[in-house]
Amino acid sequence: MIYFDNSATTKPYKEALATFIKTNEQFFGNPSSLHQLGMQADRLMTEARKQIASLIGGKPEEVVFTSGGTEANNLALKGAALANRQRGDHIVTQQTEHPSVLNACRQLEELGFRVTYLPVDESGKVSVQELKEAMTDETIVVSIMHVNNETGAIQPIAEISQLLKGYPKALFHVDDVQGRGKVELDLDGIDLCSLSAHKFHGLKGSGVLYKKEGVKLSALLSGGDQERGWRSGTENTGGVAAMAKALRLTEEKRVKSVQEMRGIQQFLRTELERISGVTIHTPKTGCAPHILNFSIAGMKGEVLIHALEEQGCYLSTTSACSSRQKKTSTVLTAMGLPAAVADSSVRLSLSYKNTKEEAQTFIRVLKEIIPKLTKVQR
Repeated sequence: MIYFDNSATTKPYKEALATFIKTNEQFFGNPSSLHQLGMQADRLMTEARKQIASLIGGKPEEVVFTSGGTEANNLALKGAALANRQRGDHIVTQQTEHPSVLNACRQLEELGFRVTYLPVDESGKVSVQELKEAMTDETIVVSIMHVNNETGAIQPIAEISQLLKGYPKALFHVDDVQGRGKVELDLDGIDLCSLSAHKFHGLKGSGVLYKKEGVKLSALLSGGDQERGWRSGTENTGGVAAMAKALRLTEEKRVKSVQEMRGIQQFLRTELERISGVTIHTPKTGCAPHILNFSIAGMKGEVLIHALEEQGCYLSTTSACSSRQKKTSTVLTAMGLPAAVADSSVRLSLSYKNTKEEAQTFIRVLKEIIPKLTKVQR
């Protein structure tokens, strides 16, 4: 099996799975309980919080555990907007955000907030100048993702952070779900940042919202005031501990192996460019090292995905959150591509476990499949 769908989800590290099992076997107490089992679980949560804070460059008290990236994005956007409504009612984001951001913004519009959806250029990147022109005295939240989940385009986060220092009312939220562990991100100037464990070989159902000290949020979930009131609900102790382990291992691999990953991506790009009818939509510069989005003229992405699966190669179309709905990629159409091209697109995404040999096998299989599919579709 060649698994090139790591942007959808990654295979958990064995070490992360072992941590999850050990935690749930030996430290299964409720962290809010006063007895010894509860205190053991609470100490484990505290250590995981410290480790994650250290790895992302924040403070332990700035780490809020969530159920994943979608909840973290919703808590950041809705929580910040509702808590700061007296300061303004304007939100700025971009057209190519993840659905968990775009749909949260649409819900906020129903509550009376105004949202500006910035366009992107042909490489999928937002203009800092256009962001500046969109800012008003009523802007209270700006949400721009770090790495696009479909194309791998990296947004100019540092430049945006610098710009927003001139707008003290506006909180800056960054969705770093796709970038974490592959592309470095300095939290300087960022008020809110979302992470998801299963994108860096942790388990599904665990995530983080970095909330800069002093930032006001309205909680989405009411209950027992866990996570200092920001996110009520009995903590997923095993998932949190496994997430801390997975993040540490992934950051170690990023330091040691990111250039190797970049080399595999470049090999794939070069070989794909040699195939007639292939168009690559991931920008050549300013892109993450693990994602390649491409299309083959006249060939539906879904058809290609299933044909590759029969040969043991796993890729995806659009975002995993939208692929089963068979919707045209809003990311690619926002980049100016026709719907027919967007419908032909597929996404290949690597992990540090993937090898050059797998990439070579994939290219061979793809070259064998294309003529067969072309005949069938004629």
